[in-house]
Amino acid sequence: MKRLEKQPTTKGPADLFTGDVWFDVIARGTDQSRLRVNAVRFSPCARTAWHSHSVGQTSHVTDGIGIVATRDEVIIMRPGDTVHTPPGEEHWHGAIPEHFMTNLAMWEDDNATWGEHVTDDEYNAAAATDG
Repeated sequence: MKRLEKQPTTKGPADLFTGDVWFDVIARGTDQSRLRVNAVRFSPCARTAWHSHSVGQTSHVTDGIGIVATRDEVIIMRPGDTVHTPPGEEHWHGAIPEHFMTNLAMWEDDNATWGEHVTDDEYNAAAATDG
């Protein structure tokens, strides 16, 4: 057993995120474990670009209210909610306009496929979902 050294908080790069997003790496997926975990903090309206993971991704909201959306489904997430996105499914996640959102993003691969930024129209339609 060993205590892992805390890594510096990192600002999410503009090519992968819209708005202010910060993350802390909790687990890097090294040695025998492939598990990667980041605590990700989204400011209101901030979001990821469209992306997918080869073995899926699980997101658990710890604070605030957020959105996870696929090409044909939107889920509004609140503290304690957990959503799994299956392998290869394009999705994005972020905060609703009136709230910050913090989630634990968990995945096993280092092969995320990143796509285009979520448009304002896509974001606004998802944020208007009651749900």
